[in-house]
Order: sequence, then C-alpha cells, then structure tokens
Amino acid sequence: MTQPLQGTDRTAARATPALALLLDVDGPIASPVTRDVKPDIIADMVALASAGIPVIFNTGRSDAFISEQVMEPMIAAGMPADTVIHAICEKGAVWFSYTAEGPGPIHVDHELAVPKAYGDDIRRLVAEDYSAHMFFDETKRAMVSVEQHLDVSSADYLAEQKLFDADALDIMGRHGLNAAILDHHAPESDDAADYRLDPTIISTDIESVRLGKDLGASRAVELLAAQGITPLSWRTVGDSRTDYAMADWLYHNDHDVKHVDVRPADGVPVKPYTILTAADLELADDVIHDDAGGAFLRSWREALSI
Repeated sequence: MTQPLQGTDRTAARATPALALLLDVDGPIASPVTRDVKPDIIADMVALASAGIPVIFNTGRSDAFISEQVMEPMIAAGMPADTVIHAICEKGAVWFSYTAEGPGPIHVDHELAVPKAYGDDIRRLVAEDYSAHMFFDETKRAMVSVEQHLDVSSADYLAEQKLFDADALDIMGRHGLNAAILDHHAPESDDAADYRLDPTIISTDIESVRLGKDLGASRAVELLAAQGITPLSWRTVGDSRTDYAMADWLYHNDHDVKHVDVRPADGVPVKPYTILTAADLELADDVIHDDAGGAFLRSWREALSI
C-alpha cells in the first residue's frame, strides 16, 4: 500500500485524479441474473472512491434501484464521509449524488419524459397481456420500462419481448407519437422519431431519443467540474453496443478514454480509442458481465496500489 497523501498533495491529487470511472450498472456491476451487486465489487468501488478516483454510474436504471442495490451497500461497507458518488440514471434524464449520509436531491429533466398517458397504457398492456413474463417498473421518473421476472427463462422472455415491443410501438402510433425500435429502420421512414424502444437482454426501455449514455457522459463531466475535478483519463465500462456512446462522447470532447466491453460477443466496433475486454486481463472468453467488470475494478485498484 502507498502512504496516504497529506495536505496540499492530497487536494491536488483529488482535483486531477489519474482515472475516473464511468460505469454502466446492469451487466458490468450488477448481475443480469440476480440484479444485485457482489460484495467484492462493492468493496473495490468503495476503495477506489475513497482514494479519490471518481466513481460515477451511468445507467438506464432508476434512482431507486441505484439507492437500494449500490448506494446502501457502499455506505454499509464503510464509505468515508468526504466521498461523493454521482449517479446518472435513466440515461441522463435523472441524476443525484450521495455521500455516507445518504442521497442528495433528485434532479429530473421533465422535458425528456415519456408522456404519462402513454406510460399508463403500457402499464395496462403489461398487466393484461404480459405479466407472466415481465413487470412494469414503477420507479422510473422519465422513461417507461418493463423488465423480465427473475423466475422466467431468458429464452422465454426474449421471445415474449418481441411481441411486447411490437405492441408498445403500435400504442405509440395511437398516441400520435413518432417512435422506432433501436437499430430498426422502418420502410419509408424519415428516421425523425422522437422516442425509441431500446430492448436489452432483460428489459425494454421506452425513452426520448435525446437520452443516451452520451448524455450521461456529458452530465458526468459537468458534475465533476462543479467539484473542481478534471480527471487525467477515463475508463468507461459497459455490456452493450449502446454503451460505447460514453467513450464516443468523451473522445470527441478531447478526453483521454479507454472503453471496457464486458460482453464483447455482441461485436466490438472499430473505434479511435482503445477497447479492452476480459482477454486483456488474460481471462477466459466466458468471463463476462459482472465477473469481468469486477476483475477490471480489482485490476485498477491493484495498479493504483489502493
């Protein structure tokens, strides 16, 4: 272990940390199977944050999920009183910060919210036709999300998800709203959709097209700047192709960044920045999701002698 920094050295180190971590939650941090976070991942995040490495969550999850699955375990693990963690939720529409004392104010960009009447119709749709496979997420403040029940197999859920997504898109049209499924081009469409459906392996998020992991990255930089913090480099971590938007935004705004893909089987795109996978830690191809995410957290902790 390195000796702790004192006085002005410690202040300077915290203002220009060697790394800042911008972390997707589902997959890299929380298990997509159990939805919770392993104690060793919690311990490594607390250690890194306590040493002055910014740990920021950039997720489609709600603030309630982050509070229960991440914040409370980190506080229980002994997070120091002077440590601040930022959580950017619902892909940039909602954000808050927390300390060992608990959460601060919840900020919501209501202009980015899905219309309430549409959300009400999706709640009814799930209750009437899809409740055996999925549930409506009542904790979301701007997005509309449905999620796989834990006791439903992935194959069964993904088959039912395709039917749900088609129904949800149809209801968008009935509300006079423009929408598209992510990466799906409708014939004769001008791609001028205001909303999108983003299916994942455990959920479907219905959201403003202005939301995304790039918006989350922008908010992350702003939140650190408000603290007087300018990281020397960033590590973004995700498990899907859409998570690359974090690193894209940082790179194109002149930040040094490397991206970690904990589920590279989805396909690793060509990017102008370095992309890391579990193979870079000499781990097997089947080390994915939070197993890979946890391994990278531990590697950074060890590299920084924390």
